[in-house]
Amino acid sequence: MSDPILKLLYSREQIASQVHRIAAEISHDYRDQEVLLVGVLKGSFLFIADLVRSITSPLVVDFVRLASYGSETQSSGIVEIRKDLEMPIRGRDVIIVEDIVDSGLTLETLYHRLMQRGPRSLKICTLIDKKARREVAIEPDYVGITMDDGFIIGYGLDYDERYRNLPDIYLVEGP
Repeated sequence: MSDPILKLLYSREQIASQVHRIAAEISHDYRDQEVLLVGVLKGSFLFIADLVRSITSPLVVDFVRLASYGSETQSSGIVEIRKDLEMPIRGRDVIIVEDIVDSGLTLETLYHRLMQRGPRSLKICTLIDKKARREVAIEPDYVGITMDDGFIIGYGLDYDERYRNLPDIYLVEGP
């Protein structure tokens, strides 16, 4: 695989600024209440790590890992939970933490499955909200950056499991 042609889209400073802003919003909304952050693996691991260090409210963290089947570019809408939550969520305030919301198909499935478990509240937090490709009516409650379209990598976002370690977010402009 040849290295892709990359264009810097969001610097680590811009990302950090948005993470701190979101953390302040969550800290305000859940002042003295414990919130359960549910990271969606693998892409959210850097974002959630930075987010939890900035939130001042009491919190706990758990993770899910999902797989959606279909072609490389389009989901079939069939979603499988590869790693489920280890903590119960009934009666708790829960925030799903995603790296990016794109079509929304996988997130919508996760949202409805978690709602069936009876949380007190269930919200969605994403670093990147890519509205141009949204196929379902699902909107995050906490958004770092809104963008139109384009394939991006870095800060947890990958291309064939590579480039997650880049500290900035880049637009892939070519092969």
